[in-house]
Amino acid sequence: MALSAGFVAAFNPVSADDHVRPSDQAAMDASTRARIEGNSGITLQWIGWDNRGVAMLRRGAEGDIYLSGGQISPDGPGTLWVDGRIVEAGGDYFIFEGLIRIADAPDVGRVCEQTKRWRFAVTQNRKYYRLREFEWCDGLTDYVDIYF
Repeated sequence: MALSAGFVAAFNPVSADDHVRPSDQAAMDASTRARIEGNSGITLQWIGWDNRGVAMLRRGAEGDIYLSGGQISPDGPGTLWVDGRIVEAGGDYFIFEGLIRIADAPDVGRVCEQTKRWRFAVTQNRKYYRLREFEWCDGLTDYVDIYF
C-alpha cells in the first residue's frame, strides 16, 4: 500500500526510542500477528471506508511491537492517527497502548485525543479489528477499523 503525499506530510510517527517505557515482548497470537502485519489499511467511518489509510507494524529494539498509522480525508480536513505498542493479542483481539487522535471529523474543530490502553477485536466474522470503545470522546460513535 503506497503512502500518499498528504499522509507522509501530516503523519510523523514516533520511533521506538520515543516511547517512555520499554516492556517485555508483547505476547502475540501468530494468526493475529499475520493479520496485522498484512493489513490492508485503517479507517474512521467519518472519513470513509473506500479510501483507507495506512497502518504499519514494526518491532522495536527490545522486541516490542509498535503500530503506527492514520487516514486523511481526500476531500476535507478530517484525520485519524494511531501510534503505540501492542501489549497483548489473542486469536480475535489485540490490546493497543498508545495514542488515538481524531481531528476535524465529522466536523471541523472536533478533536478527540487520548493515550491509554485500547481493545480492538473481530466480531461477527468481520474482516477487520474494530476499536471496542465507540463513544470515548464526546458522545459521537467513532468506528476505527484495521482491515486484514
